[in-house]
Amino acid sequence: MTSFDDAFNALIGNEGGYSNNAADPGGETMWGVTARVARASGYAGAMRELPRDTAKAIAKKLYWDPLRLDELDQRVAFQIFDANYNGGHPVIWMQGAAGAKVDGLIGPATIAAVQATDPLRFILRWNALRLTYFTSLNTWQTFGKGWARRIANNLSKGAA
Repeated sequence: MTSFDDAFNALIGNEGGYSNNAADPGGETMWGVTARVARASGYAGAMRELPRDTAKAIAKKLYWDPLRLDELDQRVAFQIFDANYNGGHPVIWMQGAAGAKVDGLIGPATIAAVQATDPLRFILRWNALRLTYFTSLNTWQTFGKGWARRIANNLSKGAA
């Protein structure tokens, strides 16, 4: 199994299956993939029937590969992947957690800085940045409990 395979399996534990919560700005989702993203990726079927393998292919193409996560410690890669999938500012957080220049651009300097940072120290800084972001959102009252649980779960995974 690859680092991506392991990360995707863990991610699906956070995302679950079908959802159509009117309060969720993402709208209808399956495996955490929104209908908008599924359609843009060529899927035309009912969202409730989106195959897991299709969601996995979308996740790799849109949320894993652009951030070059294969080049990072798998514990760190999972944290970044989960946040990129869930929403936020992963490149800025990568740079902040690694002590790199924060410019929002993924490149060799960002990857090198993340690679040079102790993974557990990175994960702690990363999740501090992520929580700070979530608590600043107007939707914290509605979704905050679930986000906090997700981050707690991810911290446990990072320490494993």
